[in-house]
Amino acid sequence: MLKSIRRAVTLRISYNPVRVTLSFVTLHPSVTTRFYSQITRTTQRAGERRRLYHKETKMSNILHEVDTPFEKATFGMGCFWANDALYGAEPGVLRTRVGYAGGTTEQPTYRSIGDHTEVIEIDFDPKVVTYEDLLHLFWKHHEYGLTTKVKKQYASCILYHNDEQKQLAEKSRKEEAEKHNVPLITDIVAAGPFYPAEDYHQKYRLQKHSLLCNELSLTPALLQKSHAAARLNGYVAGVGTKDDLEKDLVKLGLSEKAAEIVRKQFIENQGGGLYC
Repeated sequence: MLKSIRRAVTLRISYNPVRVTLSFVTLHPSVTTRFYSQITRTTQRAGERRRLYHKETKMSNILHEVDTPFEKATFGMGCFWANDALYGAEPGVLRTRVGYAGGTTEQPTYRSIGDHTEVIEIDFDPKVVTYEDLLHLFWKHHEYGLTTKVKKQYASCILYHNDEQKQLAEKSRKEEAEKHNVPLITDIVAAGPFYPAEDYHQKYRLQKHSLLCNELSLTPALLQKSHAAARLNGYVAGVGTKDDLEKDLVKLGLSEKAAEIVRKQFIENQGGGLYC
C-alpha cells in the first residue's frame, strides 16, 4: 500500500534545489513518524549546507590576499606589539608579521629568545609607500633604546634587505643624530633568518576582539598573511586616519556590526599612544 501512494516532492532553498521522496499514510502513526523524520533530517542537512555557504561567502568577501608586487622591510624598535599596529595601518603596507631576528640562536621563542631581537617584518607596495616613509615612522615613533643601551631583545635596529635600503637607513640615522645632536646606537645590519613569533603575539591588539577575529575567520596562517588583519590591527589601536578607516571598512568586506566595533575602538584609542 505504501508503494502505491509514494510521490516525489521538490523543496527549494535559496541556493540549491533539493529533491526528497516523502512516504506517508494518514491513518498509520508509524508511517506518519517516518514522514516527519525524513523532513527533519532533510531540513537539518539543508540548514548545514546553507550555513556553510554563507560562511564561505563571508570569507570570500574579506580581503585577506593582495596580489601586488612588494618589498620587505624589517625593524626592531622595542616591544613588537605596538609596531605591528603602527605599520599595519600605514597606506601601502600589505602585510605584517612579528618575530625574532638578528641573532644566531636557532628556532628562538619568546621564552627562549637567545641573542635575537623582537622585530616586525613588513611587506609593502613601493608604489604607494616608500622605504623612506617607513624609516620616517621608525624614527618618529621610536624612542626606546635610541641613545641608551637596552637588552638585546628590545634593541633598536634596522635590518636591510638590499644595498639601497642600507644606504637609506644609514643616511636617515645620520640625519636623526644631527637633529638630536647625540650619537644613536641603532644598529643597521643585513637581514638574516626571520623566525615568526608565537600566534598569540601576531595582531595582538586585534586578537582582543573575538567578534572581529571570528568574522575574519582568522587562522594562525592568516594572522601573518592577511591584509585585512594587518589594517584592522592598526585601526583598533587608534592608528591611522578616519578617512582611511572608512575607505578600508568598505574595501575589506566587514559586516556593519563589525565595522561599528572598529570605529568605536578607533575613536577611543586615537591619540592614546602605542603601548605594549
